[in-house]
Amino acid sequence: METKTITTNKKAFFEYFVVESFECGIALTGTEIKSIRQGGVNLKDAWCSVDDGEMIIKQMHISPYEHGNRFNQPPARNRKLLMHKREIMRLLGAVKQDGMALVPLSLYFKGSLVKVQLGLCKGKKLHDKREVAAKRDANRTIDRALKEQNR
Repeated sequence: METKTITTNKKAFFEYFVVESFECGIALTGTEIKSIRQGGVNLKDAWCSVDDGEMIIKQMHISPYEHGNRFNQPPARNRKLLMHKREIMRLLGAVKQDGMALVPLSLYFKGSLVKVQLGLCKGKKLHDKREVAAKRDANRTIDRALKEQNR
């Protein structure tokens, strides 16, 4: 099946080390799917938790569909993620024991279905963030120098 990325959570890659990633489905309504197809989704502040044995994504903002009238849902409602019970319990154990976080990394179409790439993440310290920024700047200056040299 072909995949088409809808959005990625760039903030998550800056704030966390991604230890492991998982693919899961998401329970959405028709107007939410139409809004996602138009690009009206934001994962910046989204996070996941386990409530009553179900994986829930919170604070994922899906803009209301323009032609949705009374069928529109609230933009930041909690949405159920579709995973096997065994996977959910394993992730819950990692979050409780190791102090990790469950963060949605990207949202994409797989065929006609919307899937979420969920990351089991460990928080970065301030010096880790500075180190990543310094490496990025160094690579950028090297690329510029090489580009100038090749002209």
